[in-house]
Amino acid sequence: MDEQLFLSKAFGVAMGPSRIIPFYYKATSEVDQEDITITTLITSNRFSVFARLVEHYQGPVSVTIHIKNETEHIRELLDSLHGLYTSSPSMSAHVDVHLVIDNFERQFNMWRNIARLFARTDYIMMLDVDFALCTDFRRAIRSSEQVVGKLKDGNAAFVIPAFEYTNASDGTDSSTFPRDKDSLLPLVDSKRIGMFHASWGPGHNSTDYPKYYTSKPGEVYKVTQYQSAYEPYVVLKKEGPPWCDERFIGYGANKAACLFEMYISGVSFYVLSDHFIIHQNHAYEETARKNERRYNRKIYADFKEEACLR
Repeated sequence: MDEQLFLSKAFGVAMGPSRIIPFYYKATSEVDQEDITITTLITSNRFSVFARLVEHYQGPVSVTIHIKNETEHIRELLDSLHGLYTSSPSMSAHVDVHLVIDNFERQFNMWRNIARLFARTDYIMMLDVDFALCTDFRRAIRSSEQVVGKLKDGNAAFVIPAFEYTNASDGTDSSTFPRDKDSLLPLVDSKRIGMFHASWGPGHNSTDYPKYYTSKPGEVYKVTQYQSAYEPYVVLKKEGPPWCDERFIGYGANKAACLFEMYISGVSFYVLSDHFIIHQNHAYEETARKNERRYNRKIYADFKEEACLR
């Protein structure tokens, strides 16, 4: 089958037309099939944050980059991308870059699916690029027979709890972030750090943060109070769990929909109680977020019924 025909069918529910270019850059390092690939998506204003993520992770990364279909913009972004990709040996060693060129903004779930489809390992982590990786969950997962066994079965997703600084100015320099749980907990006690997006509790409170704070070292516990707005950052098997529904455009419910369908398909969520990520604060497009969330609430209500029936 012609590549572009295949890609048009693979992402046929998304808005189009879109030009998808897999492996515009392909990592040069040898890939261990049982490793964990970080799958993420970025636009040009997040290149510097992405560079820090790559330097810290030192492992496989599959990233989707969106480019507006305007000649001048394409040229500028590709020049910037070339500068980014050649700026560090880690970038060319570990990062696979996939491009999407079209006139549509924020097709987050389509972009997530592209990064996942072209990941070259058995396991992936769904991650937003603005999060700093504070602990070595990758090594911990790969060294645990119990965790790897559940991943191989394809019916488990492992949650890396997400935090943010309560004062936005404290959360801009990831070099100052705590790197282990013993350093994190005093910041939680002093209320300098708390659950990510605490103002919208349903997004992360199924992780059961009180249990996380008191868990013993090495403990892995099951999420028992799942609800449909839950949208944690998870490590899971690439093949098997459902893919993200591409009808969700823009902010609101898009990642929750991915995880909801995984959950009702039989995937259980487990929390790695020694590990965490912290959000690197930045300004949001508040007007767009407000409008898109309103639209996506309507789509999500229908989607949940449909997914349960299916």
